[in-house]
Amino acid sequence: MIAPLAERMRPKTIDQYAGQQHLIGPKGALLPILKTGQLPSLILWGPPGTGKTTLATLMAKTNDRPFYSLSAINSGVKEVREIIDKAKKSGGLFTQKGPLLFIDEIHRFSKSQQDSLLGAVEKGFVTLIGATTENPSFEVIKALLSRCQVYTLNPLLKEDLQLLLKRAIQEDEILKEKKITLTEDQALLKLSGGDARKMLSLLELVVMSQEGNRINITDEIVLEKAQTKTVLFDKNGDQHYDIISAFIKSIRGSDPNAAVYWLARLIEGGEEVKFIARRLLILASEDIGNANPTALVLANNTFQAVAAIGYPEARIILSQCVIYLATSPKSNASYKAIGKAQEFLNDTGSLQVPLPLRSATSSLMKDLNYGEGYQYAHDYEMNFVEQEFLPQEISKTKFYEPGQNSKEETIRLFLKKRWKNKYDY
Repeated sequence: MIAPLAERMRPKTIDQYAGQQHLIGPKGALLPILKTGQLPSLILWGPPGTGKTTLATLMAKTNDRPFYSLSAINSGVKEVREIIDKAKKSGGLFTQKGPLLFIDEIHRFSKSQQDSLLGAVEKGFVTLIGATTENPSFEVIKALLSRCQVYTLNPLLKEDLQLLLKRAIQEDEILKEKKITLTEDQALLKLSGGDARKMLSLLELVVMSQEGNRINITDEIVLEKAQTKTVLFDKNGDQHYDIISAFIKSIRGSDPNAAVYWLARLIEGGEEVKFIARRLLILASEDIGNANPTALVLANNTFQAVAAIGYPEARIILSQCVIYLATSPKSNASYKAIGKAQEFLNDTGSLQVPLPLRSATSSLMKDLNYGEGYQYAHDYEMNFVEQEFLPQEISKTKFYEPGQNSKEETIRLFLKKRWKNKYDY
C-alpha cells in the first residue's frame, strides 16, 4: 500500500523542516536544546499539520535517542506502562541516549491516563513529548504541565507552504514522474489554512484525479476537486478555519439560523465539543461584552456542561448557547479598550504608579510618601471622589468607549456624571 503524499514528504532532517523558525531557526528557542541533546519534557501545541509529530521524530533522530510513539486515540494506561517499563530497562534519561516518549493528541488522555506518566517523567525514565491542538492549560493536568516546557507551533506561512509544494512536485517519487505545472497555488494555500498535511493531501487528490502525464494545476481545478471531498476533509478532525470563521461571524452578525447551520457543520465534521464551547466563551466577551454581561455567564456554564456531558447531547446545549449569543445585543467595547491600552503601553513604556495609589506596607514606604493623598471612595457621597488614577503623563486618556446599546448607554451616563471634568463621555 502506497503511503499518502504527506507521509512520503515527511522531513528526514531538521534542514528539511519547513516553518517554525521561532523554534528551530538560527535564534529558535529549541535549537540550542537540540544541539546539546539535553531535551526537557515538553508539550508541542499548535494546529493540525504544523509539524508537531515530525518535530518530535526529528528530535529523537537528531540526538540518536530511542523513540516510542503512542496516539492518545487508541492507547491507554496499559500501553503507557509497557513503554515506561522498556525505558526503565534501557536506563532512562540518565543515560546519554535516554528514550523519548511521544504521545500524539495528548489532550485526549483522561486524567488517570495522564497521571500514569507523572512518575516516569519526574524520575527521568523517559523524556515526554506531547502534541496537542488544544490549549494545554485546559487539557493537560497541572502536575504534568508543571514538569513540561510548552512550545507553540504556528500555522505555516505562505512561503513555507509554497516551498513544500515545490519540493513535493520535484522530489516525491510518484509526482516527479509526471509533468506537473503549478500555474496557480492560491486555492491550495487558502484551503489548507496553514495545514501542510491538508495541502499535500489536496495536491495529491488533484494530481491523481487527472488523466495523462501532463498535469496543470489551477485554482479552478483545485476548488472543483476539493468541493467533492469536503466531507472527507471535515471528518479528518482538522480545525477547518473557514467554517469556524463563518460560525463566529454569523453569531457576531446576529443571525441565529446561519450560526446553527455552521454549528451543525462543525459537529458533523467531528470538531471537539470543548473547542466549540471555548470559542463561544471568547465571543461572549469579545463581541457581546457589557451589552449583555449574562452572555459570558451562559457561555461559561455551557463550556462546563458540554465538557461533562459530551456528544451527542452536548449539541443541544451548544445550540441553546449559540442562539442566545446570536440574538444578544453586541458590543466590542471591552475588546477595543484592552487593545488600545496595550497599544498605548507599547508606545509609552511602563510609567510610574502615582504615589497616592502605591501600597505603603512598610515604614520605609511611608517615609517615601507611598499612599499619601489617596482618597478612600467610600468616605464620600455616592462612594465616589474625583481623583487621578492614571500616571500623570497620560492623564485624561480614555481607553473605554461604551457601545451603542441600552446597557452601555447606562454605563456612559454613569461615567459622564462621575467624570464630567476629566473624560469626554
